[in-house]
Amino acid sequence: MSPTTRETRASRNRRLAITEAVRRNLVNEEQPVVGLLDLDGVTDTARELQEAFTFPGVSVLHTFAVKAASLVPVLQHLSRAGIGAEVASPGELAIARAAGVPASHTVLDSPAKTRAELTEALSAGIAINADNPEELARIDLLMDRAATASPIGIRINPQVGAGSIGAMSTATATSKFGIGLRDEGAEDWIVDAYTRRPWLNRLHTHTGSQGVPLDLMAQGVAAVHALAERINRAVGRRQVTVLDIGGGLPVNFASDEVRPTFGDYARTLRNTVPALFDGNYGIVTEFGRSIAAKHGLVLARVEYAKSTGGRAIAVTHAGAQVATRTVFAPDAWPLRVEALNASGALKDGPLVPQDVAGPCCFAGDLIAHERPLPLLKQGDLVALLDTGAYYFSTHFAYNSLPRPSVHGYTTNSDGSLHFTTLRKAQTIKELIVESGG
Repeated sequence: MSPTTRETRASRNRRLAITEAVRRNLVNEEQPVVGLLDLDGVTDTARELQEAFTFPGVSVLHTFAVKAASLVPVLQHLSRAGIGAEVASPGELAIARAAGVPASHTVLDSPAKTRAELTEALSAGIAINADNPEELARIDLLMDRAATASPIGIRINPQVGAGSIGAMSTATATSKFGIGLRDEGAEDWIVDAYTRRPWLNRLHTHTGSQGVPLDLMAQGVAAVHALAERINRAVGRRQVTVLDIGGGLPVNFASDEVRPTFGDYARTLRNTVPALFDGNYGIVTEFGRSIAAKHGLVLARVEYAKSTGGRAIAVTHAGAQVATRTVFAPDAWPLRVEALNASGALKDGPLVPQDVAGPCCFAGDLIAHERPLPLLKQGDLVALLDTGAYYFSTHFAYNSLPRPSVHGYTTNSDGSLHFTTLRKAQTIKELIVESGG
């Protein structure tokens, strides 16, 4: 399915999903905010990723960055589509294992892996990317105690620069991630580390995600490919056999258009580092947001509508707890907001600049500021689009607001939608227990 066709289908099914969710009373007095995820859309995007990186003689493993949608059923769904898991914490590793993702399709990344976390991964044969020399020394000690089938590499910071969002740029001169390739003596140290450890057989890099242009991402991959070639020449064999090129494809939050595409990125890589696809190296990817974001939405009730100082304000149940990045960094993470009536249909009427506020008890809890929308009123709904990653699945427990339910939907042969619960809403009793009660 082409991206354009997928956009049309996804937009149509989004409208159906909202209407059906309202009809089924999924958003109600007790659950005034819910997440919806188009599982067919996720499958289509996974297939597009696989097709974009299909090259003769090249072995490719695509993994999903679990932090983007840390829900067991989502990982199960992706695993059935042939997508593995990139995990960056003990919790994410547990979620991936609970979802049944094979160890051979799992990659452990984190700058702060504990001994217990490393031991578990080495015992299971899960791939590990060591972040720094001290972690590598820790792995040395663990390797002396027991054999492992884990592929092991080092994370390299190619130090190629930042994109437009500093917090999402991981290849700056002083990034907290990996070993800075351009630091004095670093490249020689890396080559020596591989020479002394025949079991080091991967290299990992990740230039960043949102706001990072494709050519900068490709430059980072090119730097690591050149380093792999140098290592293999130094040891006199093809010791480094796999390049983990990370993920981070930016997402367009301005419209339904999918840009850039995975095909765009693959072509940029071919132009920048053509030898990446000559069959000498296997490839691992770690995309997250770009697989799930466009297929999710947050649906919330408007509890009250008012005017203050001449400003129309719609007070909704979707705020910092489900849209943390947008609330705290609105310029970097703006969201499209749809104004809906109580039945879930798009509202019409004159566009009125209004604030769309969340329920959290601080003044900055705004999803949109002076956004031109049909005037919202009590009982209406708002839909926050493109929130399938890092929004409803990554809850911020401010004001002890409970985690919302998340529902996935697929299309039946007759065009109707089938809903399944991906995560139940957190009850107040569960919240109290979690809070030590």
